[in-house]
Amino acid sequence: MPNQKILYITTEMYPYQEDTNMAAVVNKMALKMHQEGNDVRVFMPRFGQISERKFQLHEVIRLSGMNIIINDLDQPLIIKVASLPGERLQVYFIDNEEYFKRKQYYFDDEGNPFEDNDERAIFFARGVIETIKKLNWVPDIIHLNGWMASFVPIYLKTYYESDTYFKDAKIVLSLYNEKDADLDKKIDEKLQFDNISGLKALDNPTIKSFVIESMNYVNAVVKGDEFLDEDLDKAFNETTTEKSEYLDIDSINQLY
Repeated sequence: MPNQKILYITTEMYPYQEDTNMAAVVNKMALKMHQEGNDVRVFMPRFGQISERKFQLHEVIRLSGMNIIINDLDQPLIIKVASLPGERLQVYFIDNEEYFKRKQYYFDDEGNPFEDNDERAIFFARGVIETIKKLNWVPDIIHLNGWMASFVPIYLKTYYESDTYFKDAKIVLSLYNEKDADLDKKIDEKLQFDNISGLKALDNPTIKSFVIESMNYVNAVVKGDEFLDEDLDKAFNETTTEKSEYLDIDSINQLY
C-alpha cells in the first residue's frame, strides 16, 4: 500500500551503526517502504561516533534554533540531515552538544550508565515531535525503535494530548533486547515539569520499565528481536495492546 507517510524514530540504523539487529532491521524496513513508493523519513540521535564528514551530515538551519526546556534548563536543538548512502531517503539527526557529543551511547568506558540518560531521552523525544511539526509533514504511521524512542508516545499522549497534529497517526512499537540500566531517580521531577505524572515506570525508573510503559500508549507492539528476554516477553504477552510476533521485512507492510 504505497503513498503512506511513514516516520521511523530510532536510536540505531545501518550504516550509522553496524553489527546490531536493530540497526539492520530499521535500515531494511525504511528502504523497503521507500522503494515501494511511500514517503519515508527517519529520525535518530546524532551520537558522537557518527561521522559528519563520512556521512555528509549538514545542519538544517530553518529547523534548528529551537530550545527545549528540560528540568527548567534551556537546551538548544540542532537538526542535521543526510541522505542514506546511495538512496534518496532522508535521515534527520537530533543533536545537542550537552547530550550527544560524547563518543559512547548510554554507558561510559567503565560500563556505568550516564546520569543524564533520562534527560537525553526526553530531549530526543520532544526534539523529534517539535521538528516534525516544523516540517509541516504529518505522518500516517510512526514506527518506534530503541528505548529512547519509547518516550515519544508517552509525550504524545500526555504533554501533547491537546495537540491535534498527530491525532490520526498510528503508532507501532518494536521491542528489542537492549541493555537495561537505571535512570535518574529525579526523572519524576523532570517529567512533572512537563505535567507528566502517574507513570508506573516511575516506581522503578529503568530503560526497560519505560519501554514496557510505552506499550500502553501505542496502537500496536511487534517483536523486533525474534526472542525477547524474560521481562520484555512477559510484558509483551500481558499487554492488551494489539500485538504481532516477529515479522520478516517482507511482511512488515502487513502490519501497516
